[in-house]
Amino acid sequence: MKRVRIEASKSYDVLLGPGLLNQCGERLLEAVRPCRAAVITDDTVAALYGGTVKNSLDEAGFQADMFVFPHGEQHKTMETLASVLEWMAENRLTRSDLVVALGGGVVGDLAGFAAAVYCRGARFVQIPTTLLAAVDASVGGKTAVDLKAGKNLAGAFHQPEMVLCDTDVLRALPPQLLRDGAAEIIKHGILADEALFDRMASGSWTEQMEAVVARNVEIKREYVLADERDNGQRFFLNLGHTFGHAVEKCSGFSLSHGQGVAIGLVMAARAAGMDTSRIEGALIACGLPVRAPYSAAELANAALSDKKRRGDQITLVLPEKIGKCRLCTVGVEELPWYFEKATGGIA
Repeated sequence: MKRVRIEASKSYDVLLGPGLLNQCGERLLEAVRPCRAAVITDDTVAALYGGTVKNSLDEAGFQADMFVFPHGEQHKTMETLASVLEWMAENRLTRSDLVVALGGGVVGDLAGFAAAVYCRGARFVQIPTTLLAAVDASVGGKTAVDLKAGKNLAGAFHQPEMVLCDTDVLRALPPQLLRDGAAEIIKHGILADEALFDRMASGSWTEQMEAVVARNVEIKREYVLADERDNGQRFFLNLGHTFGHAVEKCSGFSLSHGQGVAIGLVMAARAAGMDTSRIEGALIACGLPVRAPYSAAELANAALSDKKRRGDQITLVLPEKIGKCRLCTVGVEELPWYFEKATGGIA
């Protein structure tokens, strides 16, 4: 088992290793005393792992109850959030009890936001069950739900008490969910670690799942430590996301977040004037798309609702080479030009 320490406004450990789902109750005792535990999950994850987690929590002295909502990004809404909060209130949970986010990024974002606003802040833990959540959403304290205008527009910063990543669960994921996580890992390689990028491009990364996930958590930790509230350095983690979120929105979210980020990484490199062949090769090696059938005008319009927008400006992350990127703050009136270049319309 690997342990990565996150030193933010609240310090906590990320534990990575096999069999942690069965041990989750015992492991959580390192961070919190036995209390009531509200396990928030979706119907897919509940069927696979809900019983295991509840039994482990109960055996460790927690009193676990479960709220299950339908799976999918389309349910990461204010309506679902309200249902979770009403359920917590009806069950008389207090801020000294514990919210357990069991699932992928949608569950982690929504359950974390519920914990952030319930009784002005309840404790919570992240138990990610997808690779994408393990290497990205579960670490750093960002929580949110989507609004009709765009993704993650309502949210809060709220750090967990602990993160538990069971690598047996990650290895059992269907190929599409592994590919979605691979997009974020490639992003981290482009940002800060050429060796990690090359490992992904080689296709051998799944053989070293624990080490790969741990390295991603370490990379994300450095950006979170430098800029927990996302006002500067943490912008770098948005590499591929301004373009990728626009692609997701234009697709009506028929493309997954990982697919959107993959396409967004290529677009960011092209917008920066970089040769995209190496990035495209790594993405294709991991089974990810590299192009989308939307016009620059459609994508630029979709990007106007990106949560990273500050007034009439938005900060793009543009790669200079593998392992090095730069921030570029542009006026929203310049976005169409960048999207034209990103889609190949401008040489």
